[in-house]
This record gives sequence, structure tokens and C-alpha cells, in this order.
Amino acid sequence: MYKPTAPGTWKGRVDAADGDEGKRWHQGIKLLDLSAETEPATAEQAVAFLGFCCDEGVRRNQGREGAVQGPSALRQAMASFAWHLEDDTALFDAGDVFCTNQNLEEAQKQLGKKVHTLLSNTYKTIILGGGHETAYGHYLGIKQALPADKQLGIINFDAHFDLRSYEKQPSSGTPFLQIADDMIDNNQEFNYLCLGIQQYGNTQKLFNTAASYGADYVLAPAMQVYNFEALREKLQQFMALVDVLYVSIDLDVFTAAYAPGVSAPAALGIHPEIALILLQEIISSGKLLTLDVVELNPALDVDNRTARLAATLLYHVVQQWSQV
Repeated sequence: MYKPTAPGTWKGRVDAADGDEGKRWHQGIKLLDLSAETEPATAEQAVAFLGFCCDEGVRRNQGREGAVQGPSALRQAMASFAWHLEDDTALFDAGDVFCTNQNLEEAQKQLGKKVHTLLSNTYKTIILGGGHETAYGHYLGIKQALPADKQLGIINFDAHFDLRSYEKQPSSGTPFLQIADDMIDNNQEFNYLCLGIQQYGNTQKLFNTAASYGADYVLAPAMQVYNFEALREKLQQFMALVDVLYVSIDLDVFTAAYAPGVSAPAALGIHPEIALILLQEIISSGKLLTLDVVELNPALDVDNRTARLAATLLYHVVQQWSQV
């Protein structure tokens, strides 16, 4: 089910005495209704947020539910950001796709349709999850929008491969195996780089699956600022193989001190600084097509710490991406 965002959803601090110089995101964002005919973006740089209100995949994966509220918490955390975007940049909220009656598969199809609509109308698209089952629905839209001659690469900041078997049913732990099989069935290469893998959180079966599908990865202990040159080289080598990039940020990749509000917090996860630096490298390549942030569970958050981290990462993504 799809719902456009209601007027008044975005609200925050107002510095009326400062006039236009006091503008914030909640005062500049525009609402986009994807249930109506969608016109191509008129702004030179148009960035659109789309929520995926779903944690059915987390439930199926025996995780802690609550990510269904992630999109709302992210909007609240972004609302009062100071507006520093150029005049040729417009921000849009394209509403939410909901999972109803535990029908994850249908919700993913609906998400795919909305992603396709945004991408085909030249919106730089950011999906607000939701559990990591968001990724497969996101991919379905990318698949529809991407020309056949363009090679897709997937970069996943994540403590987990999410390459579990979906023989019984898909979940938040299966999206990238689903994507891999679909790409292979369509005679496409599965280019997958996972950054921040926790050895303790992935069984040998998952490491073997990653190897059999040709997936590349960096373990969490190597995701350090002092190791940036080696990380940049790996990133550049991967990006050279593909034409466009889909980036997924699973918030459980970060250490629990920064991201407690996730289903599976990481006691020794990665530091946000290295993720931000690598995101800047990715955006600078000019190949970023679309991005999602997933697994925010507001019910488990502490002082909105995880929501603030995710929102701040998105702030920097939007600032840089709108200039590429």
C-alpha cells in the first residue's frame, strides 16, 4: 500500500527573524504524490525521499521488530537541518510504501514500482527503511529503470552479508541472494561489495555463499580511518567494474555506541567517520544511482542517537550528491 506524505509532516525549528537565511529542510522540502501522474524532475538536481514502512522481513529473520517506524523517525531527525543547498536543487518527499497483512512480497513489488517511477523521472532517490528487506524491493525498481547495457554494482555497508537462503521465504537476511540469483538468471554479473562484515555474525555457510557468488568484502576491524588508502583502492577497483551504483547502509554496521537503535547492535562495529569518507568517495565517482538507509528501530534507540546518525549521514550525502 502506498500513501503520499501528509502536509505538516515535516516540522521543526523556525528562525523567523533570519528570513531566507534561516531556512531549514522542513521549510524547503516539497511533497510528491506518486499515486498521481509523476512529471519528470524540473530542478537540475532533484532529490527524493521514499519511505518503506516494513519490518516483516525482520520478523521472519527472528529479529527485533520496530523498523516499520524508521521512515518517520528519519524524517523527524532531518526536519530541522539548516538549508545549504544550491538554488538548482530541490528536495522532495515522495511518501511511503507500507507492508500490510505480513505480505512482504507484495510490498516489495510496490516499492519497486515507486522506485522505478522516481528513477525514470530523473530523481536522485533515497529510500528510508524499514528492515533490510527494503533492498530487494529497491532492486526491483532499479532493474526496471536501468538500461540493459548498464552494469550495476552494489555496495552494502553492513555487519552481515544478507545472503541467507530464501527457499522457505524471503526475509531481511535474504535480499542480496535474491538479487544475485535474479541478476544471474538475466545473464548479468552480480557485483557486490560488503563493507564492515562481522566475522562473529556470519556463519561459515554465509562466507562460503559469498565466495561462490564472487562477492567481495571488508571485515569490520579493517574499516579504520588509518586504513583509508587501502580501502579507497579496493573501492576504486570495484567501482571501475560497473556503470552505476546502488548503495545500502545498514545501521547495524556501526558500533552500538553510535547506533544502539537496531535489531542487531554491534559492540565493535565501525566508526561513522570512515563510512562518511567512503560515501564521499562513492559520490565523487559520479556513478551513484540510488541509496537506502535501513534497520533503524526507534523503539530501541537511545536519545534518538541512531536516527540522528542516519539523518546526518543523509545530510552529507544530499549536500554532495546534489553537486555531482
